[in-house]
Amino acid sequence: MRTRIHGARLFDGEHTRGTTDVVLEDGIVAAVGPEAGGRADAEVDARGGTLLPGLIDAHTHVFDGSLAEALRYGVTTEIDMFCLPRPLARHRRLAADRDDVADLRSAGTLATAPGGHPTQLIAALTGTVLDPGDVTEIDTVGDPAQAPAFVAARIAEGADFLKIVIDDGSVHGAELPAMTFEAAAALTAAAHDAGLRVVAHAITAAEAAIALDAGVDVLAHVWADAAPEDPASRRLALRVREQGVFVVSTLAYFEAIDTGQPGTTAGCAHPGHYANAVGALRALHRAGVPLLAGTDATPFAPAHGAGLHRELALLTGAGGLRAEEALAAATSAVADRFGLADRGRIAPGLRADLLLVDGDPTRDVSALGDVTAVWRRGVRQPR
Repeated sequence: MRTRIHGARLFDGEHTRGTTDVVLEDGIVAAVGPEAGGRADAEVDARGGTLLPGLIDAHTHVFDGSLAEALRYGVTTEIDMFCLPRPLARHRRLAADRDDVADLRSAGTLATAPGGHPTQLIAALTGTVLDPGDVTEIDTVGDPAQAPAFVAARIAEGADFLKIVIDDGSVHGAELPAMTFEAAAALTAAAHDAGLRVVAHAITAAEAAIALDAGVDVLAHVWADAAPEDPASRRLALRVREQGVFVVSTLAYFEAIDTGQPGTTAGCAHPGHYANAVGALRALHRAGVPLLAGTDATPFAPAHGAGLHRELALLTGAGGLRAEEALAAATSAVADRFGLADRGRIAPGLRADLLLVDGDPTRDVSALGDVTAVWRRGVRQPR
């Protein structure tokens, strides 16, 4: 089927390109601009609206129903940071077989120290409606010598990247065993040897420094223990930039904790860290660090889909990003960092994962709340 979207303002994933036409065919973008003429089986009048690449949430945790909820808000891909093998296989089949849910990429089983975060959360969910599977214990890494076997097991599970956890529990108000530098470095080296990117969960500045020492590619959060305008944050941000590391924002996560949104208290960060997280993000932005928009979405808060809209509002408000910068952080930048060369932009030959909204989110991201249409692999979703 050949569909022409007519007269939309186009944000191509990096820049606003003015009003133009876009043609979709066989699940891809067939033409943009002057080449978008000829016959069409369906015409979409998009005048007054803005067409964007489908949004990509760079930090989520997928449970049943998450991918469908995300797609309703124009989030066409989720980057899942931890999912056990049995539910992950189910979510992968769903995303492969159906177009009414978001696509996903996943770390599968993350690497943590014995007894480390988030093993306490897995235990808390066991036997509830959110039981993550038939596994109550996960593989852990206490000895650097275990790293090659751990990475090999993740590859066998189909992991798209490796996630490691460096977290002593201090931001959670707890004391947890934390991964050592030696283990983190061994895991990073083994993953890189296998062609996998490495994402590090690190919540404090000291933990982020360990992750940088280990050579990771992405930090899954901003740090949240340093006071806003702390010179240490500026120094760390400059180091992040020098090493070419990207950082996932997750301001919506810290906001949810501080405002006591339901489901965010047990085993999570304690209130009082949001302002610190904003300060870290502003330091990173001023230093020129590439930022990825991510929420840490769960079945509670932040919510899948809506949480990314909130994240972009926080990035452009408290975080100080321009609207176009925030939109790129939720489209092309995530695609580039996670090797998703077929999406994140609107260009001929790329996947027709698209979002049409009424208004102009390149000036005010709140316009994302007025979703007119969503396409996933060229299939327009009912609304």
